[in-house]
Amino acid sequence: MFRVLIRLYLITIITYSAAIFLIPKLVIQLFEHRYMDYNVEQTRGQQTLIVKQYLRTPVERWSQVTEQLGRDFAPLKVQLLLRQDASYTPEEEKLLEQGKPVIRLGEWGWVADVSSPINQQFVVKLIVPPDPLDMNLLYWSMNVLIGAALLACLLVWLRPHWRDLERLKTTAAHLGQGNLSERTRIPPSSNIGSLASVFDTMADDIEHLLNQQRDLLNAVSHELRTPLTRLDFGLALALSEDLPQASRERLQSLVAHIRELDDLVLELLSYSRLQNPAQLPERVDVVLDEFIDSVLGSVDDEMENPEIVIDVALDCAVERFVLDPRLTARALQNLLRNATRYCDKRIQVGVKVCPKGCEICVDDDGIGIPLDQRERIFEPFYRLDRSRDRATGGFGLGLAISRRAAEAQGGTLTALASPLGGARFRLWLPAAGA
Repeated sequence: MFRVLIRLYLITIITYSAAIFLIPKLVIQLFEHRYMDYNVEQTRGQQTLIVKQYLRTPVERWSQVTEQLGRDFAPLKVQLLLRQDASYTPEEEKLLEQGKPVIRLGEWGWVADVSSPINQQFVVKLIVPPDPLDMNLLYWSMNVLIGAALLACLLVWLRPHWRDLERLKTTAAHLGQGNLSERTRIPPSSNIGSLASVFDTMADDIEHLLNQQRDLLNAVSHELRTPLTRLDFGLALALSEDLPQASRERLQSLVAHIRELDDLVLELLSYSRLQNPAQLPERVDVVLDEFIDSVLGSVDDEMENPEIVIDVALDCAVERFVLDPRLTARALQNLLRNATRYCDKRIQVGVKVCPKGCEICVDDDGIGIPLDQRERIFEPFYRLDRSRDRATGGFGLGLAISRRAAEAQGGTLTALASPLGGARFRLWLPAAGA
């Protein structure tokens, strides 16, 4: 808020200062004739008395009159000048010829000096000196107080706006994190009440649509599992009978397709559960090396290529870390399965723990991921062109589930280039107090 306040205050005070400096000049230029007439009327009596003092006195004593008037009118200065020595403009000379005073204006249209003709040769000039230092300080103090009053007004005006905008920002952040029931609860009387109302309506619509989508996905997934189970059971019974070899191979192929559909349904259910913000992650203090070993053990049983080597590098100042073992294990299993599909011979798992959190990197020596595809691979059902084949590419849900599992714990999952030449997946989990 203070950054916005300072910017708004600087704009206001600069505009105010420029207006004080420029607007009076512009107005005086536009209405100079009126200012001249006004000041002539204001100083006519004073100038008449001064001129009469000279006219009552012989010319040889005018210097004494000037000294006496200087003392009487102090701090104003009184000067007796010859007209040809006073450097008047032609317009001012014309006024003096007509017996009229010549006035020069200073700041804010006030009189700087006024000259009155005594006769054809002499004029008397009354000069207004600049304000003393203490008066200038008082004027500047008033400007400072005006600036402080402007700052206070801006602060009073901006505070409720900023409070409501912060509430709107916090609500948007919570919605982005999956808390679909979050609302701004900003009253209509607020200056951004109409915006908040539109935002809350939009959030209601989004929550309704996502709940419908999640319910439909759950319902379809559950409904699919029942006929798939029946088909699997029926084919198992058929395979138990004495069948020709060709028929047996066709039935076994059908069983494989059914198992593939069943795996897809399980993946869909897992992804749907991770989208539910009501399921909070379970925080458990685990021993990292034992946890990584258990995850690697579950993946080793599924590896089809025995030549693949998996290295583990632990760089941990502490042996234990607080995380959700179920979600983290699922994310790492999917990352390792993805690495086993596309690596050549080597996979490396790096674990590093610092006070801010835990970093787990899965590297492979495969062909890597193009830069423009590194974010899209986390979209559900998205597969790279080289992995369109179901035998190597899976369903396109594994990486999406891994990212959801990381985000559910407040972490991140990103794809990078690996030092081994292939792809690196960096899983970051924040510490419990971070």
